[in-house]
Amino acid sequence: MLPNRFKGKLIVAEGIAGSGKRAQISLLSRWLRAQGYATASSQWISSQPVKETIERGKANLSFTPTTFSLIQATDFADRMESYILPLIKAGAVVCVDGYVCSAFARSVARGASRQWVRNLYGYALRPSLTLYFRVPLHVALGRLERPVGESFRALQGRIMAEYEAMAAEMEFHVIDATLPAEEQQRRMQQTVVDCLGEVLRTGVLRSAPRGSAKGIAPGIFPGISHESPQGSNATATAAPVL
Repeated sequence: MLPNRFKGKLIVAEGIAGSGKRAQISLLSRWLRAQGYATASSQWISSQPVKETIERGKANLSFTPTTFSLIQATDFADRMESYILPLIKAGAVVCVDGYVCSAFARSVARGASRQWVRNLYGYALRPSLTLYFRVPLHVALGRLERPVGESFRALQGRIMAEYEAMAAEMEFHVIDATLPAEEQQRRMQQTVVDCLGEVLRTGVLRSAPRGSAKGIAPGIFPGISHESPQGSNATATAAPVL
């Protein structure tokens, strides 16, 4: 990956299906926006035609690992060049649900060569911060609304193994995704403050703050359960402030 020499920052969420990363990175984006930073969001496989193509390929098992990887890479290249990179160059913070490590883990789990996949994404910008949502496989799969077959379970297990294998190399900041949603978000916010606080305060594009000028306090995120998987209530704590 290429070093990010621009003012903007790239914050990435990674994890297996059912880890909760999508909801949490969305909340982090809202928090940053409330702090007054120009913030944008992006999701893994965001192109509808690509989504539909992948679903058809999964349904009839028509994709080889190479074909699957190339289709994902095509969507990623379009997303990087037309959306993420221009925003980073402009000085914005971009919060991304699934980045190159998603490609690495998923492609290798399906049988692609590790080195080949790494080379495929060599042009991508290195993230400023990567948050990895670690959760036991049975917990993650139990959160999914759809029935889970044995092949999907096995695939997610291989994807998790790939994530764990590259955690140190890719400098993952691990979030315990079994914690209550509010506590996960508080830890994410604190990690941003600790790792990027000074850079954000001095170098990132600002925008008109929305909501609280001092950040979003835990407990007011709609659509997210604030209880742990065991049912215990989260302990309210103050939101970190940049």
